[in-house]
Amino acid sequence: MTPKLYSFWRSSAAYRVRIALNLKGMDCEIIPIHLSKNGGEQMGEVYSSKNPNRLVPLFEDGQKSIHQSLAIIEYLEEAQPAPALLPKVAIDRAWVRSVAMDITSDIHPINNVRVLRYLIKKLGINNEAKDEWYQHWVKVGLQSIEKQLSNDSRVGRFAYGDQPGLIDICLVPQLFNALSAKVDVEPYPTLMSIFHECMKLPAFIDASWEKQIDAEGLNPVAPPKK
Repeated sequence: MTPKLYSFWRSSAAYRVRIALNLKGMDCEIIPIHLSKNGGEQMGEVYSSKNPNRLVPLFEDGQKSIHQSLAIIEYLEEAQPAPALLPKVAIDRAWVRSVAMDITSDIHPINNVRVLRYLIKKLGINNEAKDEWYQHWVKVGLQSIEKQLSNDSRVGRFAYGDQPGLIDICLVPQLFNALSAKVDVEPYPTLMSIFHECMKLPAFIDASWEKQIDAEGLNPVAPPKK
């Protein structure tokens, strides 16, 4: 039975899993869950009965399911170890996970759609203030990651050496969001160099926004040329 991934084309978390699946060369049926239409399909009884946190992605493999993008990616890594998304050396695996979590735990959650909607609808924040919130926390996070990667000898063409892995899987969707929000990415040359290397690969290209079956319109991101 082919696994299923419940996804939304612009979801950063779902995007990570799509990249990982592509890098692994694993087949998966994409089930679109629109996060805005009709109040959000993730809020409906059918989906929330599968995933009570009412977020995407959700990965179903047979009768079992996993939520949270990093947990899904770790499952894929264990189910099919090659090509590896994590280093062999324990300290390096921990470092890769820590940088990935800088993105998935510290940047993305406070800029998630549901957080931005709460700022506007419940707290009465206007769009200008909401955008300032978004830009501030993205910049704080990207500055930290740029500093870490620009000074680490483990960085190669990609965030860890010359093969794409977990950090790259998390970084590319976050940079897509930053570019879409017109964040100035010039202060992050290391991150953008990695981004451009990733976007040469079919695994990243085919996972990107405009390639999804539920994509709406053309790709809104115009990455700066290297």
